[in-house]
This record gives sequence, structure tokens and C-alpha cells, in this order.
Amino acid sequence: MYSVYVLKSASDNRLYVGMSGNVERRVSEHNNGYVFSTKAYRPWLLVYSEAVTSRIEARKREKYFKSGSGKEFLKSILH
Repeated sequence: MYSVYVLKSASDNRLYVGMSGNVERRVSEHNNGYVFSTKAYRPWLLVYSEAVTSRIEARKREKYFKSGSGKEFLKSILH
């Protein structure tokens, strides 16, 4: 089982979209500075998570959330 997740930076409100087999562990890695691309914008809050059945489906969903229409969808449900 995989999940697609959205994190929101508490420092500047930016969003980060990722996927993982263990969301709790991955959020902890982001907040502890183990991920280069998110290290400067800590702390991160988990604002959305969606379970999918396979890694392939998680990657497709992640790509959607990073697209223009996916970003609009996230804005509509998070604000």
C-alpha cells in the first residue's frame, strides 16, 4: 500500500507533494532535515494524504497533484 501526501510548510505556506509506503516516517524525514529539497522550509505539516493500491498508481497521482489542474484541486480542498 502506498500513499500520496501533501505537506505544507509552516514557515512560508508552500506545498510539497510526495509519495511513500510509510507516510509517518517520510514526514519525520522531511521535518528532521533528511530531504534536501525540503530542509530549508521546515517545519512541515501533513495536510492531505490519499492511499492507493500500487506504487505506479501513487506516481500517477503524485504527477497529477504537481500539474496545473492538480494544484488547483489541492487549493480548492485545502483553502
